[in-house]
Amino acid sequence: MPTLSVTAKDAVSQSADALVIGVGTNASGAVVAGAQALPAPVRTALTQAVKVVGATGAKETLHRIPAVPGVSAKSVVLVGLGPVREIDLEVLRRAAGAATRELAGLGKVVFGLPTTTGEEVTAVAEGALFGAYTYNRYRSNGSGKNPVGTIVVSAPAAANTAARVGIRRAKVLADAVHGTRDLINAAPLDLFPAQFAEDAQRVVKDLPVTVTVLDEKKLVRGGYGGLIAVGQGSSRPPRLVKLEYKPAGAKTHVALIGKGITFDSGGISIKPAANMDEMKSDMSGAAAVLHSVAAIAELGLPVQVTGWMALAENMPSGTAQRPSDVITIRGGRTVEVLNTDAEGRLVLADAIVAAGETNPDVIVDIATLTGAQMVALGSRTSAIMSNNDGLRTLVQRVAGEAGEAFWPMPLPPELRSSMDSKVADIANIGERFGGMLVAGLFLKEFVPSTDDGAQVPWAHLDIAGPAFNGGSAYGYTPTGGTGHGVRTMVALCESLAVRPLA
Repeated sequence: MPTLSVTAKDAVSQSADALVIGVGTNASGAVVAGAQALPAPVRTALTQAVKVVGATGAKETLHRIPAVPGVSAKSVVLVGLGPVREIDLEVLRRAAGAATRELAGLGKVVFGLPTTTGEEVTAVAEGALFGAYTYNRYRSNGSGKNPVGTIVVSAPAAANTAARVGIRRAKVLADAVHGTRDLINAAPLDLFPAQFAEDAQRVVKDLPVTVTVLDEKKLVRGGYGGLIAVGQGSSRPPRLVKLEYKPAGAKTHVALIGKGITFDSGGISIKPAANMDEMKSDMSGAAAVLHSVAAIAELGLPVQVTGWMALAENMPSGTAQRPSDVITIRGGRTVEVLNTDAEGRLVLADAIVAAGETNPDVIVDIATLTGAQMVALGSRTSAIMSNNDGLRTLVQRVAGEAGEAFWPMPLPPELRSSMDSKVADIANIGERFGGMLVAGLFLKEFVPSTDDGAQVPWAHLDIAGPAFNGGSAYGYTPTGGTGHGVRTMVALCESLAVRPLA
């Protein structure tokens, strides 16, 4: 990851490979954002350059030009911010990220975007770090570009001082997001359940996190029928990884559960060949949980967090589970498997039951669970379903503040009967229309209850679309794994550490 620093030194006076300046729009057209903070000769030269290159100021558009008189950097990058009156923290994040993403291969980039508060400085730092990501694991002979090496954010001294804590947090978050992306982008040949479990131990080895790994033998003994059934078609058996972070004095216990299907062929109910390569990303939820727990521990948040990674490879073979099989989830409930491609809910059910046995105050699961999520919300907005209105509202709020798009969806009780089975307690699929909601209702069946009979507050995050970007990169989001969900889960735990759910 790049080195990051903030400074009160004028952005234009610093030597660098590139200086990033914002271009916004107002009633008169494209304008240099924050121009009043620039020396008059530089302001005049950049204003002229905006006209010459035809910069429109549209969000995340970039124009790279030679340095103008008065600028010490070798080049200037004009990045679009959109309407000046609408510049907010996420606009700054995405603009900074678009710049570092496009400038991959450079040594040093200085940011002179308009920032007057600590929150704005932090947003620029976050975006710049999120955008400074490349994945070169499988490229030979150094054919891939390296990310920007050094990032410097220039802002008034008072803003830099106010951003001190935020900058440290930005570095931790970026490391977690990048680590999540690396896992998602790894070839399934190299990332299988046992290897994923080893990677989890490596990620948290220097942190106050205890790791417990259940292999296939322990899963059988423990009655984890969902994980065993989904994983039995693969020569590489399943795992359940438990990550425990228990700081002294924590008043709230949060369970984070991630779906970790290291490759999803669909099993016997095999998927179409088109785009099946993207099914290496079906472990995005587990990757996000791993690195969220690591970030929470690194930040020393005063909240107890237990992470659960439900890991299996869903493959077709002579040993694979069959449509019409009946399996027993941990805790004793039976499921008729009508479609082996609805496997994520089976491994999550095991993990939700196991998490409930540790008596958490809040349970959150995160998964690339349904194609129906993308039908409903597209590829950039995730879904929130919950049995608790306060938790649903909180997740949406902290996600928005973190810069991740989540939208609340219902759990219509009338859809539950579509999963009635003639031979088991429940079937793993039901009504086709509203399939995302049906999957949420399935998971809700396994959420534990408290002593008063009410369910533990639980939220289900379906990130099927945003977890993997199969199209062109944008903002700070690269092609491939995105790391979506990490910022939301960390922000949620930060909030619950201060104010437990009522």
